[in-house]
Amino acid sequence: MGFLNASSSFTRFRIADPVPATLWPTLPDKLKQFCFRDIDNTSDERSWGWVCFDDMLDTAWRTAPPEKGGYIAFSLRQDTRRIPAAVLKKHLSLALREEEARNKEQGKKFISRERKKELKEQTRLRLMSRFLPIPAEFNVLWAIDTGIIYFASTQSKMIDLFSDYFTLTFDLHLEPLTPYALAASMLDEAAMTRLDTLEPTRFAG
Repeated sequence: MGFLNASSSFTRFRIADPVPATLWPTLPDKLKQFCFRDIDNTSDERSWGWVCFDDMLDTAWRTAPPEKGGYIAFSLRQDTRRIPAAVLKKHLSLALREEEARNKEQGKKFISRERKKELKEQTRLRLMSRFLPIPAEFNVLWAIDTGIIYFASTQSKMIDLFSDYFTLTFDLHLEPLTPYALAASMLDEAAMTRLDTLEPTRFAG
């Protein structure tokens, strides 16, 4: 669910590094440099990259620029190919039967473990090109004045992917803005010392 929906789940980050003033003029070019690459006509399993906030099919930001008032808005798109397990099992069984028939003609009695692994990989790659990738879009809002970033996902794998790709793109590291991290940004040293010594309360008998 994105930020334009009636409800949305998101993760907050703060930028751990100083943001150089020279970044802002080059930011649109960096987004285009690391934009999403289509894999419809390939057998690749996954692809990800930045796309326009207003149109996930737009990787050149012709629909609208990323600058929106006091925010930078864009999205992380990820396309994933998935082969249903039953389909893979069926076609692997067919491949194994064909291999057994060839072995029988050559006087061989069994298929080696290595050959079975090879057949499974060949079958997977062959099927990959026959399934269209499933697209997913995750909105990103970057508050320029505070350095707070909102990412429209709470999935741990997507959070890791977003953090790593953000750092690769902008050479800036992100820190999840957890309740503790938020308290650390608001409290003084004495208050943080008291916070660190707090013990949880047990409400169950």
